[in-house]
Order: sequence, then structure tokens, then C-alpha cells
Amino acid sequence: MFPKWFDDWNAENPTNIFGPAILVGTVGGALFVAAMLVTWGQPFETESTQTGPRGIGMSTVGFVGEAPDPTLADYYTEEPYPREEGEPLAGEIYENVQVLAGVSEGNFNRLMNAMTIWVAPDEGCAYCHAGADEGNYADDGLYTKVVARRMIQMTQYINEEWAGHVQANGEVGVNCYSCHRGEAVPSNVWFRVDPVTEATRGWASVQNRATIQSGSTSLPSDALQVYLSGDYARITVHDLESRVEGTPGEGDYASIQDTERTYSLMNYFANSLGVNCVFCHNSRAFYDGGQVTPQWATASLAIEMVRDLNMTFLTPLLETLPPERLGPVHADAPKVACATCHKGYNKPMQGLNAVADWPELASSEPPVYQ
Repeated sequence: MFPKWFDDWNAENPTNIFGPAILVGTVGGALFVAAMLVTWGQPFETESTQTGPRGIGMSTVGFVGEAPDPTLADYYTEEPYPREEGEPLAGEIYENVQVLAGVSEGNFNRLMNAMTIWVAPDEGCAYCHAGADEGNYADDGLYTKVVARRMIQMTQYINEEWAGHVQANGEVGVNCYSCHRGEAVPSNVWFRVDPVTEATRGWASVQNRATIQSGSTSLPSDALQVYLSGDYARITVHDLESRVEGTPGEGDYASIQDTERTYSLMNYFANSLGVNCVFCHNSRAFYDGGQVTPQWATASLAIEMVRDLNMTFLTPLLETLPPERLGPVHADAPKVACATCHKGYNKPMQGLNAVADWPELASSEPPVYQ
């Protein structure tokens, strides 16, 4: 078809036509997608939630229909049973019922079944009751039963005393599944891990090593211990402005160490809830309390709540728990923080009402069944 000299020249001087063709196709495809996005819009629906005052652009944006919390698929719930006329209370029929004695027999067993599914689905009743196979449920020989009793009290306490946090966005509350999610030991409990290096002492021994507590950053790993347990140091930074008067660590000025601890704690908060700083703060006015979001107040209550729970309920379990349940460095009791309930979501269990079917856990007062 072509002259011989032309075919010979092509054979001696081959040309790569595939590379340019691929490049042109890729660029052309990208331009086509960009043109479609501009003319037709983003194909995945999003929703925006205003978090701060109007007109300052403080909002969070997420995709509609994003993947739900996978643990919700295993959540068990059951409506309360109406109390039959003359039906005895748990404390009247069972031995050694110290917390739920005022609950009707049917609802007591309903709650025990739910707690088994929520906390120890594989082990069953024998996880807390050593004599379950023989019908002996009264014995307190297993530490798990003693701890479970205390955790029921803690759950009731949260729903009664800290409703300002757990009911901030309507009736939600907490139950055992809020933290446990089918595991005997909830994920995201924490222990004291400092010092994180053996070769150094002082400030250098609590930072520059990635830990769960520091969010896998070089920030201090003792922020949870300092701010959410113990003596409750003030959560603050030196100053957000440069070249200000005052010496860090003196007077009312936070030290550089406490400033970094605060950043470590804020990083932990953000990861625990799957949000960023402007969920609670106005990034242009961090110190102006009039420009924070409503979530700031909810988070502030949460800090006080976590401190209360750690010191009132969790830390005292040190004498009850066996060595294998204690911390790896200081043999301390497990403690809770934001991630223990939130699991990376803004709303634990994505806002599911955890007390609607479980009035026995909503209050320490015996429930009134309809």
C-alpha cells in the first residue's frame, strides 16, 4: 500500500504511539469528569450541619448515607414487659440482688439476658456466675460479677447525674452496649503508659513516641492521665498570639509542656468523635466564649463526667480486678474517655436511644412498668 522506502524507513525508525495515546486519553477523561462535576454537580449527596454562629462558615459536611457504625447490627433490645398483677420483684425471689431488687422478675431476667448479649455473648451467664450451670447465681466469687454490679450503678449514675451530656440532643442515654459492643472489656479504655522511654527522664520521657493515648503522634502520652484522672490539671495553652508578655509556666500562663498536653488531648477528642477543631471552637476566636459552638458546652460537661466516672467508679476497681486486667506499665485500673463510648462517631451508636427499652438502667429508682 505504501512505497517500499516508506515501509523500510518506518521499520528502521519505530515510533511509540501508545504512550501519547494513553496520556491523551487520561487527560481527556479527567477533563470530562471535571466538566460533568461542574455542570451536573457532585453526584453523592451531602448534608451540612451548622455548628457555630451564622455567617462565619462553621459547619460540618458529611456524605448522606455514609457507612453506619458496624456494631449497631449486633445491638439487642427488647421492650419492657408489663408487670403482671402480683408478680414478685427480683429482690423477693432471688438471693443477693443488691442493685436491681426493685425490678419485676420478668424484666430482671430480660435485662440479665440483654447484659449477657451485650457484654459476654460467647461466655454466657457463666462469665459472671460461677455456679450458673448448677442454678447458683447468688455467689459473688467471680470478680466479673462484682464489677458488673458496680457498672450497673455507674450506668444508672450517668443517666441520672449527667443527663446534661448524654441527653444533650434528646433522649439518648447509655446502657452497657454503649461501651462494650459485645466485648467483655470495652475497646478504647486507657491506662497510664508514661514514661514512654527508658533512656530519658522528665519531660522527654512522655513524648516523641507514638502511642494510642497520643493519637500516634509525637505529642505527650500523659494527657489523659493529667487531664482526665488524678488532680485534673487546667486544660489550656500559653497563648494563641505570638510575642505576648508572660513566661510559660509562671503565674496564669500555661507551661509549654501543658500547652502540648492540651494539643494532645484535643487531638484525642477529634479522633474519638471523628470531627475537627471547629466542631467546638471558632478557629478565629478560640478564647472568645461567646463564639464557641453549642457542642463546646456538651464537650465541657463530658470532661467533667469522665473525670467523675474515672475517680468514682473505675479507679476504685483496682483492688477488685485481677492482674491481667490492669495496665501494662503501672498496673492501674482501666479508665474511660471519649472514645470508649463514641468509637469515632459524633454521636455514640449514632444517636440511638439506649434507654427507651431499658428503664432499669435509666435510673437507680425502681421503674414503673405500664
